Amino acid sequence: MLRSATLYLFILILTACGTASDSETDADQAARRPNIIFIMSDDHAQRAISAYSDELIQTPNLDRIANEGMLFHNSFVTNSICAPSRAAILTGKYSHINGKIDNLSPFDPNQWTFTEALHDAGYRTSLFGKHHLQEIPHGLDEYRALIGQGDYYNPTFIHNGDTLAPTKGYTTTLITDYALEELQRNADSDQPFMMLYWHKAPHRNWMPDTSDLDGLLDNEYPEPATLRDDYAGRPAAANADMRIADMFVSQDLKVIEEYEPNDPGTGGATFWEGGSAQMARYFYNEIDRLHPDQRAAWQPFLDRVGREWQQVKGTEEELSWRYQRYMQDYLASVKSVDDNVGRVLDYLDESGLADNTIVIYTSDQGFYLGEHGWYDKRFMYEESHRTPLMIRYPARIDAGTTVDELVLNIDIAPTLLELADTLIPEELQGYSLVPLFDGEAPDDWRDFIYYRYYQQMNSFHRVARHEGVRGDRYKLIHFTEPGFEGYELYDLDEDPNEMENRIDDPDLTAEKERLQSELREKRRELEVTD
Repeated sequence: MLRSATLYLFILILTACGTASDSETDADQAARRPNIIFIMSDDHAQRAISAYSDELIQTPNLDRIANEGMLFHNSFVTNSICAPSRAAILTGKYSHINGKIDNLSPFDPNQWTFTEALHDAGYRTSLFGKHHLQEIPHGLDEYRALIGQGDYYNPTFIHNGDTLAPTKGYTTTLITDYALEELQRNADSDQPFMMLYWHKAPHRNWMPDTSDLDGLLDNEYPEPATLRDDYAGRPAAANADMRIADMFVSQDLKVIEEYEPNDPGTGGATFWEGGSAQMARYFYNEIDRLHPDQRAAWQPFLDRVGREWQQVKGTEEELSWRYQRYMQDYLASVKSVDDNVGRVLDYLDESGLADNTIVIYTSDQGFYLGEHGWYDKRFMYEESHRTPLMIRYPARIDAGTTVDELVLNIDIAPTLLELADTLIPEELQGYSLVPLFDGEAPDDWRDFIYYRYYQQMNSFHRVARHEGVRGDRYKLIHFTEPGFEGYELYDLDEDPNEMENRIDDPDLTAEKERLQSELREKRRELEVTD
């Protein structure tokens, strides 16, 4: 396990021996520590960032972080679902250790988090946007947090414990406005700051800003090769309720009841009696909460969507239309994140803060953009197991650096603590990424990563519980859900789309046994007991 205590102790020794200037104040020493802006979006697929792939969208501002810093090609999550991923990031620990195993289980806000550690180390700490953990983590001097998932328009924020009236505006922009106010407050301070700048977008139900509606329905995107996957040899995948073909027509595709009074979609809610009707009503409530000028901008868009739906409903073109409709809204939501991140990066340049500020960008997990016919996340397959990760820090990272080593979201906490010269608790399970900044991995860097998904199958999207290990080339998934027990094995070099389960392939018997042994070892090492 990599730890940064050596650097911290070295600084303490130098200070104790009088090596530092006697005239240097505590504020001078604190000012040398880097500021931190931790940007996180929700459900942002790697493929929807042009630094990773320019097939779908251009994201020039997010690309700036990668181009002026470091891009991680193989960044993964430990549990691909929103709240557990955020808990893993905050604690540097797997779900079974921090207790937040699914979206329904409680998160203990009294446990150690890197935000409180930095606060105790003298940082001014803040959070703006979505946290999704019921209770705000400790150690924040300032926060404006969305309630639950939040709304795309006119959201309600909790400000330092007080619930505010809904604020008119588009949520991605409002979160950025508050973040910029905090940066301006900190610009002339000697105290280092750490800001969690966490977006709702591009989480479902993907409502674009009014400024991005014009021309949006004319955008067309290439269909993924696996859009019409038949799930042969993968029974858990076949059972899942997350197909674009079954999306809610209202909530997801924006068809209002004037054009479709009875939503035919399951939308992942087959477990929930009356789910379609209630989710349709949720979308209509979202429309109703728009201010008159916002509704006026949306109405022509909604009318055209409704007319198009009536033309394709029940035809061979319906799935392709659904896919385009989904991608149009999802990528427009990403565009707004990119635009607003650009505002923050511009301010850092203009204020002179950029050189001494770490900017990190990630998502709480990846997302399916039509691969395997799906939206959503949860599975250990690549599209949702992967997550974007970019770090810019001019004082320590050369521009344009890339990393191919396997890294995890639990690595973020120890990384930020090391960069802030703060002690890393031994119980953290993540590795500091700082040794990778020089372009060469330590000899003891991980060769395999462990994954586990816990949520009950009788809940949203009907995904069977599973765990697994992934190396550079091969992946083993062990489904533990009653009725779906079994293994899947993939050769990611020969089958990057994970279409052929080769668990019974005699040519891979040795690889299967090696991966099963590695899974047992990871469970032992990480103290997985169930």
